[in-house]
Amino acid sequence: MSVPLLTRRLARAGLDVTALGFGGGALGGLYEPVPVEQAMAAVAAAWEHGIRYFDTAPLYGHGRSERWLGAALRGVARDSYVLATKVGIAIEPDDRDAAAAERRYADPWVLDGRYDFGYDACLRSLEASMERLGVDRVDVVNVHDPDEGDSALPPAERRGVDHLPEVMEGAYRALHELREQGVVRAIGVGMNGVEPLAAFARAGDFDCFLLAGRYTLLEQHGLDDLLALCAERGIGIVVGGVFNSGILASGTAGGVPRYDYAPADAATIARVQAIEALCERHGATLPAAALQFPLAHPAVLTTIPGMRSVAEVSANLAAATHPVPAAFWSALRAGRLVDARAPLPGEPAADTASG
Repeated sequence: MSVPLLTRRLARAGLDVTALGFGGGALGGLYEPVPVEQAMAAVAAAWEHGIRYFDTAPLYGHGRSERWLGAALRGVARDSYVLATKVGIAIEPDDRDAAAAERRYADPWVLDGRYDFGYDACLRSLEASMERLGVDRVDVVNVHDPDEGDSALPPAERRGVDHLPEVMEGAYRALHELREQGVVRAIGVGMNGVEPLAAFARAGDFDCFLLAGRYTLLEQHGLDDLLALCAERGIGIVVGGVFNSGILASGTAGGVPRYDYAPADAATIARVQAIEALCERHGATLPAAALQFPLAHPAVLTTIPGMRSVAEVSANLAAATHPVPAAFWSALRAGRLVDARAPLPGEPAADTASG
C-alpha cells in the first residue's frame, strides 16, 4: 500500500515531484558496500510506497547507482516517475591501483572521477548515463559540484576552483539545447554552496537546483539570497543532505555523530541535543523534524535522503509522514534553534508549491 506523499509541481518543466525522493548516492556504496540485491529491493520498496522522484549520478559508485536504479525501474511506465542524474564529473576507465580511486565509495571500480564541464563532455556523459539507466530520456539533469571550494569532496581534495564560466560556456549550453529539443525537461546545478548557486541563478535560465546540506534544521543561511531568489524565479530546490551527514538521522546518542562529512563538533552536538529534547517533549522524532522542516519553504520541491536498503526506505517514509505537532515548531523557533525567518510546517508558506 502506498504511503500518501505530498506532490509538488515544478511548473517551469511541467513535472510533478513527490516531496520525498530517493537519493541514489548511498545506492552506489557510499562508505560501505551495497549488494545488488539489496539495492534493487530498496528501489522496489520506494516505488511500492509511492516515491516517484529518483536522483542519481555517474559518480555514485562509479556508475553502479545508475545501473541498479535503471534495472530496478525497468518495466515501470517511464512517464510515472521523475528521473534525475548529473553531468560534470566524468568517469572513465583508469589503470591506477584501486586504492587511488574515489575513496568515499566502498569497493570502488577502478574508474577515475574528474571534472569536465565541457560541451562535448556533457553530451557524452548524459549519453552514457542513459545507457546505464536503460532509458531514452532523463527528466532532470544537474551539473555536478561545479565549485570545488564548497563541494562534497573531502577538504584535502578541494582546489577552490570556481567553474561557473566553464559551465556556462560548455555544460549549460549543451543542456539548454537538449531542453529545447525535449531530450531533458529540466536543467539545474547540484552542490553544497549557497552563494555559488545564487550566482548560477543569475547567470542562466535554470529550472531547479540540488542544494546539499545547506537548508536543514542546522543550517538556514541560504534564506536571504538563494532561497528568496529561487522562490521569486520559480526555480525549484531539491534538498539533499537533509540529515547533515547523519547527525539529524541518528541523533547524538552513541559514538561521535557525523556532521558535514566529518565528526561533529561540541557546539553542533549541543544544538542537536537541544532539538532532541524538544522532540521528546512534544512527541516528535528527530528524523521527522529534519525531513519535514525544509519543505515548509515555498521554493523547496522535495528532499532526497539516501536509501541503501528496504529498512532505510521504511524509516524515511515513516519520518516523512510522522505527525510533528505545531507546538514543536513553535518551541523550535522560540528557542532560537532555527532562523526566526524560516517558514515552518503548518504556516501558510508551507502550502505554496514551487513554480
